[in-house]
Amino acid sequence: MDANAIAMIYSYTAVGVGIILAAAGLGSALGWGMICSKFIEGIARQPEMRAQLTGQMLFTGGLMEAFPMIVLGISMWFIFANPFIGAAKAAMGAG
Repeated sequence: MDANAIAMIYSYTAVGVGIILAAAGLGSALGWGMICSKFIEGIARQPEMRAQLTGQMLFTGGLMEAFPMIVLGISMWFIFANPFIGAAKAAMGAG
């Protein structure tokens, strides 16, 4: 397996990880926007429910915010322990 093939695998992996992280960040931002808009809408409809809605908003936001962190962990695995290198070596018979 030559160095050019390894460099191509790492570069394609880096581009893929960048796209995945961008999508996770965009999804998180859109999720927070929707959560906050519904929170404000709920307060406008029933102001006496503000305390309960605040707790539910923060809990739901925390669950939603965990997804980009999970994606970040998986992305770091792809970058630092790239599984595609081993598969490429096995496919080329070098391994």
